[in-house]
Amino acid sequence: MKKIALVLTIILISIAKAQSVSDYKYIAIPSEFNDFKDSKSYGLTSLLAKTLKSKQYIVLPQAKSSWPAEAQTNPCSILNADVLNDKSMFRNKVILEFRDCNNKVIVTEKASSTIKEFEPGFQDALKMASAKIPVSNPNIQNIAKSEVLPVQEQQKPAEAPVANTQTAQRFTKGNLTLQKIQIDNTQFILADGNSSTPFATFKATAKNDVYRVKLSSGESTIGYYENGNIVIEMPKDGDFVKEVFTAK
Repeated sequence: MKKIALVLTIILISIAKAQSVSDYKYIAIPSEFNDFKDSKSYGLTSLLAKTLKSKQYIVLPQAKSSWPAEAQTNPCSILNADVLNDKSMFRNKVILEFRDCNNKVIVTEKASSTIKEFEPGFQDALKMASAKIPVSNPNIQNIAKSEVLPVQEQQKPAEAPVANTQTAQRFTKGNLTLQKIQIDNTQFILADGNSSTPFATFKATAKNDVYRVKLSSGESTIGYYENGNIVIEMPKDGDFVKEVFTAK
């Protein structure tokens, strides 16, 4: 039980951090990134826009007059994307960064490529960085208020205690057995049944049985219930693969 308590403390601290990119649906991308102004753009702007659109984000056009009414009236519903040149002597490296309306960094993803040529190397690094970005899943109408909500929810006492390890619900996939540990009515984790190590953290969205998921690798994605089983959209090679964890 001490191990579980420690795990829950770590999880609750991580949940209290800033929002995920997936809380937003509008993303603004500049016509050119500052770190690449004095050289070729290497096609990074169009590559990032294409990747974000494939993950259901609405990439805003350069002309603000063409923006949807919601984006025009609420600038805090928009994230601003930037790609920084983190190049070293032997690798092409980028930092993919997202900032909110207060210029606060929401997410930073770093990646590097072993391809030495600039254009394919920077593109390869950006693909790896953007692969870590979850699918858009906005569930709060007023983004400006959303940072307060998780903290308020965590201050409420849990309505039910953490399940006893002997009766906790278990889910399996192949040789992997995971134990569901309920934190409160809106959050739970799947942990390794033998060590209580978190495999994934689930946080409820506005949609029934659909959750924002934080994997042990740090990647964010979505998960949901399907026929009593838990499904996680696992990031893989810039795409997502459906993995089913069967209730035992």
